[in-house]
Amino acid sequence: MAMSSVFEKRYDVLVAGAGVAGIAAALEAARAGVKTALLEKAVLVGGLATTGLVNIYLPLCDGAGRQVTFGIAEELLHLSIKYGPGDVPPDWREGRSRYQTPFSPASFVLALDEALQEAGVDLWLDTLACQPVLEGNRITGLEIENKSGRGILHAECVVDTTGDADIAWRAGAECVEGDNWLSVWAIQNSHAVLSRAAAQPGREMPVDMIRLGADASGDGAVSGGERLHGTQAEHVTRFVLDSHHLLREHYRAKQTDGVHSRHDLYPVGLPGMAQFRTIRRIVGRESLEDGQHGLFRPTSIGLAADWRKQGFVWEIPYGAMLPRSVAGLLVAGRCISSGGDAWEVMRVIPAAALTGQAAGAAAWLAVKQHTTPDHVSLDDVQARLRHAGVPCHMLELSHG
Repeated sequence: MAMSSVFEKRYDVLVAGAGVAGIAAALEAARAGVKTALLEKAVLVGGLATTGLVNIYLPLCDGAGRQVTFGIAEELLHLSIKYGPGDVPPDWREGRSRYQTPFSPASFVLALDEALQEAGVDLWLDTLACQPVLEGNRITGLEIENKSGRGILHAECVVDTTGDADIAWRAGAECVEGDNWLSVWAIQNSHAVLSRAAAQPGREMPVDMIRLGADASGDGAVSGGERLHGTQAEHVTRFVLDSHHLLREHYRAKQTDGVHSRHDLYPVGLPGMAQFRTIRRIVGRESLEDGQHGLFRPTSIGLAADWRKQGFVWEIPYGAMLPRSVAGLLVAGRCISSGGDAWEVMRVIPAAALTGQAAGAAAWLAVKQHTTPDHVSLDDVQARLRHAGVPCHMLELSHG
């Protein structure tokens, strides 16, 4: 039985989750002129990039000197270093590096706050999105909870950028869960790193990150480590506590090795969220699957490069953001419809920001055209993105 609400408010577009995908969606919709709200359960925006301390803005280029991702994704890369430090390698156009940069999570938060406020986004921090409000199979808003109590935010269009398809799943959309192995990123103080940064200012990032545990395929997993699922509450708690144990063991070993001590090597920042890579994603009306890099997709809304391989570029179909059985809803970020290794490509910052901008454009059009995202004109979505400087197909890229 639904709880009675203590407040209600109406928006044109409602975005749930203020990671980079949600920020891009909210910026695009608000700048287009519709009344937009952005919900976030934490008190900092940026998601895994900031609260999660994953401080590398992965590449917007294909590794061969060709930029493939544009628009708000590129804007956010530069915002990540607006208040320092970090720089884009100057030789990325020669293919000797990539169009990417490390950044300070705290600096990124400050710049993101500023951008959202300038765009007129109505930001709801420390607010949980609890349940979707449904009329038949159409989502028309969200029940939320915060310090003011339980309320309802109504919207013409909702965008799920929770990172784990929470809204889509609770609305009845078909979803798939991902596997995760224990890993952790944290910020540490290292006198050696700080000394090198002081001796060569601007050449080394004076933020020392430590990364322990498994990679996305499970390589490097702690002995006896099991696959964990971010959809299970007990697994979330275990993931966080076990990552802290991993860090304690690391510092115990380092601080007694005769080279370091607790005075010159120690942690200074822990992630404020579980750093799962893949939690849950929708089964969309279209999908991205292994081996589809380089494939022309007529419904593509933009391009993303494989951050691990040179020359692998993916066209992202609009239908990957549309759940099959729920109307009035778009999904953006790492929970779009993508399987296997394609999910690994789509889960990172540039692809998340790109799909977020596309979702914001489609949501604006849905409001403008008085329809749902599955009935908007795809030509109009692509035209809006191209107007913002976002190429939709590889054939549109400059080769000069």
